[in-house]
Amino acid sequence: MAGSAQEPIDLYYWPTPNGWKIAIMLEEVALPYRVRPVNIGKGEQFRPEFLAISPNNRIPAIVDPDGPGGIPVSVFESGAILQYLGRKTGKLYPADERVRVEVEEWLFWQVGGLGPMAGQVHHFRIFAPEKIPYGIARYTKEVARLYRVLDRRLADREFLAGDYSIADIACVGWSKMWEWQGQDIGEFPHFRRWLEAVLARPAVQRGLAVTADAPKT
Repeated sequence: MAGSAQEPIDLYYWPTPNGWKIAIMLEEVALPYRVRPVNIGKGEQFRPEFLAISPNNRIPAIVDPDGPGGIPVSVFESGAILQYLGRKTGKLYPADERVRVEVEEWLFWQVGGLGPMAGQVHHFRIFAPEKIPYGIARYTKEVARLYRVLDRRLADREFLAGDYSIADIACVGWSKMWEWQGQDIGEFPHFRRWLEAVLARPAVQRGLAVTADAPKT
């Protein structure tokens, strides 16, 4: 990332689909940032110092030393962080209310639907100590339904809400793991075209490549 005199944003991060969202956004808007690893496999998300920033004990979270009025601010929840960074920079989160409504519809569709359902299917298909056919079938089918929704939406447009936006950033991390979710991407040609286009963006590639052990400035 290009150097900047601006003090970097602290990104409390682990390389997961939700963590990738914010690394991608920071790369897209070219804000300097510093990775603060939170090893969720070791329970570091329950440390008091992290809970003071993210009371729901989930990554990602940020601390922006140059918050509103020049006063530091912390933000947790990936959707809220994307909105904050979009407002801060004026990028990828349109000011026009009619367009912004569309962006927010698909942002909240992701944080309330695609993310939780994909997370459940990952759990039941891959991580659950006992394979429960009902759980696997239920969530695999629901993720397929959500990808059909995306496929229909993308049939006549390049991105989810007109121009590329935080809505696309929110969706790409979970979407790229379609194989984990037991999906056949060939059933969703418009979704596949969109996914390939977003993954080809240099900032997306940089954000996805962020590791938890290499601070960035």
